[in-house]
Amino acid sequence: MSAIAGILHFNNEPVNPKAGMNMMQTLSRYPADAVQTWQNQQIFLGCHAQWITPESIREQLPFYDYEKQLVITSDAIIDNRTELFERLQVHHALRKEMPDSQIILLSYEKWGEDCAKYLVGDFAFMIWDEKKRKLFGARDFSGCRTLYYTNKNNRFAFCTAMNPLLTLDFVTKDLNEQWLADYLAIPWNFESVDVRSTVYHSIQQLPPSHTISIVDGNVTLSRYLTLEFDKKIKLKSNEEYEEAFRAVFQTAVDARLRTHLKVGAHLSGGLDSGSVASFAARSLKKENKPLYTYSYVPVKDFVDWTPKSRVANERPFVESTVKYVGNIQDHYFDFEGKSPYTEIDDWLDTLEMPYKFYENSFWLKGIYEHAHEQGVGVLLNGQRGNWTISWGPALEYQTQLLRKMKWIKFNQELRSYSKNIGVNKSKIFKHLRKKAFPFTDRGNVQEKPYPLIINSEFAQKTGVLERLKEHEVDVSGIVRQSAYEVKKTQFEKLYYWNINGTYTTKLSLKQVLWDRDPTNDLRVVRFCLSVPENQYVQNGQDRSLIRRATKGYLPDNIRLNQRTRGVQGADGIHRMSSFWKEFVSEAKKMCTHSWMNEFLNTALLSESVKKLEHSPNANEVFEDEFRTLMRSLIIYHFVIGAHLKGGERDEKRLGKASIGSA
Repeated sequence: MSAIAGILHFNNEPVNPKAGMNMMQTLSRYPADAVQTWQNQQIFLGCHAQWITPESIREQLPFYDYEKQLVITSDAIIDNRTELFERLQVHHALRKEMPDSQIILLSYEKWGEDCAKYLVGDFAFMIWDEKKRKLFGARDFSGCRTLYYTNKNNRFAFCTAMNPLLTLDFVTKDLNEQWLADYLAIPWNFESVDVRSTVYHSIQQLPPSHTISIVDGNVTLSRYLTLEFDKKIKLKSNEEYEEAFRAVFQTAVDARLRTHLKVGAHLSGGLDSGSVASFAARSLKKENKPLYTYSYVPVKDFVDWTPKSRVANERPFVESTVKYVGNIQDHYFDFEGKSPYTEIDDWLDTLEMPYKFYENSFWLKGIYEHAHEQGVGVLLNGQRGNWTISWGPALEYQTQLLRKMKWIKFNQELRSYSKNIGVNKSKIFKHLRKKAFPFTDRGNVQEKPYPLIINSEFAQKTGVLERLKEHEVDVSGIVRQSAYEVKKTQFEKLYYWNINGTYTTKLSLKQVLWDRDPTNDLRVVRFCLSVPENQYVQNGQDRSLIRRATKGYLPDNIRLNQRTRGVQGADGIHRMSSFWKEFVSEAKKMCTHSWMNEFLNTALLSESVKKLEHSPNANEVFEDEFRTLMRSLIIYHFVIGAHLKGGERDEKRLGKASIGSA
């Protein structure tokens, strides 16, 4: 795992060594096992390395192959090493100790700019091809590792982080108006529909599933992978699908256990993280290594206000998984004193940009910190699982059957589902009828739209609402698509992927561990997309494939549970009760800030403050009023804080000049 950096001049002007060293010095905020650079007249390359895999120990990066005249700097863990060794015909004696960067370089030598198509793993890399005078790089299919770049005045520079690029004399700190407008207008948990843009006007990012090629000053980006939805595999029985799933998933999990350090995992009471932990613990047991798990629980005095179908404290379910699976050393943290509000500035400093996932920010950060303290090098999670391994929306499946009037199958599924979740059939049918034939339900109460927190004049100036409409982004926040359409969008639209890679890359660099998700393995994703839908919903059972395939891997109270689901972050407001007045006071200050008024809907936010300024109710944590204030305060902190200028807060130095057009 590494933070990489580089500078290329197109006009034969030598790179000033000081410019490269300034970038590397800025990366010194992250711990490193080795810091190395390579320079040759018009190009500088650097690597701020953290040794996670056994093969990365004492790895030379950047690495210059004198014979091939290729130089690589990389931030990568490649998971399909065995397959690539065979394709590249690597001698068996060299395979065990060959670092992943060498595999990438061999792949480039064989396949050229198509090399990224053959790589499975988390990666961002850049290669200087001296013979062709070309700088070439790529980012993995889902953007698990970040790669930013800037191109101006015959000079190109790239880096894993943004702050090092801001040290260059040709890069400005002007904020990107279009990005900011997108952030404010989009109700969903992503920042912008422009996958190349960042919060800074001068800095762009290489999108997931893309390569970048720079020749003679021309920068070309190409998408190298688009996932397929239509090709379905046909096996003979449920058992064959289950066996095939276990095989591909075990391969993905085992590939992510490759570290000379300890292995940890996020663990909740659900199917995704439970499956990851179970498969990992079994494999680690063969190596006499335990799996360290980390679970968030609410603070002790929290009173669970959530409905019966939701569980705020998942500890009993986690303990059930731990006991059943074995070979797990479990840890539980309530992160007392931490809240979504207290962690804003630290997250902004880490991410170098505003964010939206405040609900789980305090415990995500806390788990990373505790895992680091215990010497964990790989921290597993099951974040993509809802769209891959545990896919299977029973109600949507039944809705489709109802629309197609497949009455026999529909009645079978409805009857079984009613029994499984303990809800009367007539109640479920009423809900399904509304979903299948909404035009017949004239008395249907309209869902409340998400309030626009963007200033109307700023929205008009940037044309953000029209642009989002062109991208089919519904700013009302109301889900109008079926689950199947939403799933397809999740894999087609790359802007959904960017934020995950942003926080996992930068938080992992800060805590010297690599966050890895087997449910997001490219082989797993392709397999899950190729499985017929009737494998995912059967006999009234949602997420049927994972429930069947984990028999013997997870306890039945987890594996077959269809009646309750965990809800994390339900104690967010409760955690803020002791300093609620401070929160309200700052929100009021934000609403009266003259400069913030130019792009925030401060009238709306003031109404939210009025509703929340008295004694806080814990059950308002997921309400629009709290959500709009938190997202706005995050922007407020970013703009007026050190995150913009690199110094102490000084509001007098802010003004219209701080904002740059896209």
